[in-house]
Amino acid sequence: MLNSAVRPYDEDYEIIEGEKIMSPAANLSHSKIILRIAFAVERYCEENNLEAQIFTDNVDVHLPDGNYFKPDLTVVLKENESILDWKGDINGVPDMVVEVLSKSTRKRDLTIKKDVYERNGVKIYWIVDPFSKTISIYLLKDGKYFLEDEYTYFDETEFNRLEDYEKAEVKFEVPVHLFEGLKIKLAYVFKWCPW
Repeated sequence: MLNSAVRPYDEDYEIIEGEKIMSPAANLSHSKIILRIAFAVERYCEENNLEAQIFTDNVDVHLPDGNYFKPDLTVVLKENESILDWKGDINGVPDMVVEVLSKSTRKRDLTIKKDVYERNGVKIYWIVDPFSKTISIYLLKDGKYFLEDEYTYFDETEFNRLEDYEKAEVKFEVPVHLFEGLKIKLAYVFKWCPW
């Protein structure tokens, strides 16, 4: 198993099914999306005296099966904090992981990484697509992910083009299932996006 003590700090990579894959730096839009989700979760936890640790994309996660990822956002609940090495990495299974799709990571995030998170027992996996402005939520049940729902942001113009029956189906907030009552407005996550 790799750890921060042996990995050169100038190399940014993941180990996916035994293969070393370089991890390019996130672009500005990608970083902004993660910042907004992290801020909303962190603020909710602080306001409600909930103990959880929220980390963004520079944290190394060593999963039990030997895979080594750098999720875009990682949440670890208080009861699972023994996996945190405050002088190093996360060594174990986080409670929630978020990956933001990019052109270079899209296929891995939707297939191999999703399978690895499922196999290792990550309870909640979000896939955020900044191009379609959607958040797909996968919840772990009986060792398998099921798609809880896909949440799509519509700006005012897009919303007004919808038929009435379509408007009735639109959800404006996405629930964070780790925390009862926490919902994040899709407009907060995506409204500023330049495309």
